[in-house]
Amino acid sequence: MHSRTVEFQLVLFIGFLVALGLVMSGLLSTPALVESVPFNCIIQPGEDLASIMMTNSLASDASCIVTCKFSTTKYDNNPQITCAKPVPAGKEVQMCLLTSGGNKMVKLTEGHAECTR
Repeated sequence: MHSRTVEFQLVLFIGFLVALGLVMSGLLSTPALVESVPFNCIIQPGEDLASIMMTNSLASDASCIVTCKFSTTKYDNNPQITCAKPVPAGKEVQMCLLTSGGNKMVKLTEGHAECTR
């Protein structure tokens, strides 16, 4: 009977240590920081191509994502693109290019960009 009590106490102690380790690792890890950053969705001459630019304004390299949506001369044709890649701190980069699918792009209708470090 005594050996079962010792085994039970050992199991409880190990469980406590595992739980404590999980709690501590959660408390010590740093949460991801997501910030909006400057971007520019530029319709190129000819109006059938757009260049998607963004700047990582954070103090460190980050994983960045930008989305741009455009209207075109064709009713209900609104091409949209989302681009993601790592961007060095303080750098402006071309994230991607978007073609209109044969219709002229008129204007940017919505967009956003953010970086996570």
